[in-house]
Amino acid sequence: MILANLGQLDRVVACTKYCADVVPEVLRGNRMIIADSWSARASEILAAQPDFVIAAVPYQEKAVAEILKAGVRFLALSPRTLDDIYTDIALIASIVGASDEATRVISSMQDEIEEVRRKAELFPRKRVFCEEWGKPVIASQPWVAELVRAAGGEFLSDPGRQCPPEEIFRQDPEVIIAAWCGAGDRVPLPKILRERAWSSTTAGRTSQVYCISDELLNTPAPTLISGLHALAAAIHPEVFGPALGLRSITQVVTAGMNVHSELG
Repeated sequence: MILANLGQLDRVVACTKYCADVVPEVLRGNRMIIADSWSARASEILAAQPDFVIAAVPYQEKAVAEILKAGVRFLALSPRTLDDIYTDIALIASIVGASDEATRVISSMQDEIEEVRRKAELFPRKRVFCEEWGKPVIASQPWVAELVRAAGGEFLSDPGRQCPPEEIFRQDPEVIIAAWCGAGDRVPLPKILRERAWSSTTAGRTSQVYCISDELLNTPAPTLISGLHALAAAIHPEVFGPALGLRSITQVVTAGMNVHSELG
């Protein structure tokens, strides 16, 4: 995603399926789709004949060992905050000789975040719980917490930390958002409310329960701006309206009812 925004997509010889989810045009041509930094294999990397490998969190020790085993120059990114992501964009840009483009991309991201922040500040803040994994329940990363605040929310729990469901229940979120890694927008919202006894939270009672396509929040790249708009639409739907990659529990339930009706 970063290379695409820098206008350097032609340098990519291989990527993961998650990259293709964010940048579908990467599927054009003869680029290889290979395993990610959780399950990388040296044989796949070598088959693509890259000069340079870029990977980002999450990592698994065995996968990192496989990347190193390939013997190709390797840049391992592990951002936590938006500032970290801006630094990573600038670093990648400097490697491929696109520093001017990096300045444009970073400024565009910052301007968009500030615009949403200014609009959201006109309305009351809402208590928001946003999670990146469901079993165990893990709160989204610090950069997501920053975006939640920009979109008019108060981020509940500690970013990136495992959270007991009863703790979140006690905090009574007004908005619940699930962006599970690798799940797209296919999070079973009614099931998690039922199993965690969250139906009686304010979010559960008002149906302000959503899933956001995980690549929009879990990819530390400019795609986060689409995630920001989805967050804003979830937190203040009456202000920001519908957004790409956002599904409400009402939509999920309605779709399920339609399927049952057709089968019946």
